[in-house]
Amino acid sequence: MPVGAIVGIIVGVVLAIIFGGGYNRLVQLRNQTRNAWSQIDVQLKRRYDLIPNLVETVKGYTKHERETLEAVTKARNMAEQLSSAGAAERAKVEGELTSALGRLLAVVEKYPDLKANQNYLALQEELSSTENRISFARQYYNDSVLKYNNSTQTIPYNVVARAFGFKSGEFFEVTAAEERKAPKVSFT
Repeated sequence: MPVGAIVGIIVGVVLAIIFGGGYNRLVQLRNQTRNAWSQIDVQLKRRYDLIPNLVETVKGYTKHERETLEAVTKARNMAEQLSSAGAAERAKVEGELTSALGRLLAVVEKYPDLKANQNYLALQEELSSTENRISFARQYYNDSVLKYNNSTQTIPYNVVARAFGFKSGEFFEVTAAEERKAPKVSFT
């Protein structure tokens, strides 16, 4: 067998390994990113399920805070309806929901009996725990997107990504200006 044929076979095998390994790596990273996104969905669903209970508990104490309660309910419904939207649109709607929840918790500060209510305290603790889980899920998702994007944009995987149509992932980013500000905390 001529030397040129042997070199051609070796080059072909090396390219097959690079393309096969690259393709498999990109599929794994894409699936990891999709899994990370679904973990955000799990935590958001948990939040959506808690909000009606929180609103009902607060309603009993705050008859004249109807506007705030309706804003929370509206934001929750909007966020739930857009559960299949992209990361940028979801981040915007989730920011609005977070803002509405913040206004609700500010209203609660006016009602000492409500703040001492065991149902409310349990719901508030559950919501706080859920918000932490959402934060961790978003961070994990963005870390997964970063790994995936780095692989699709660097040699040698970028050649495989281009050949097989792998697109860059979209980060979950804060879009609402009020979410970038430090929250005002008052214990009075």
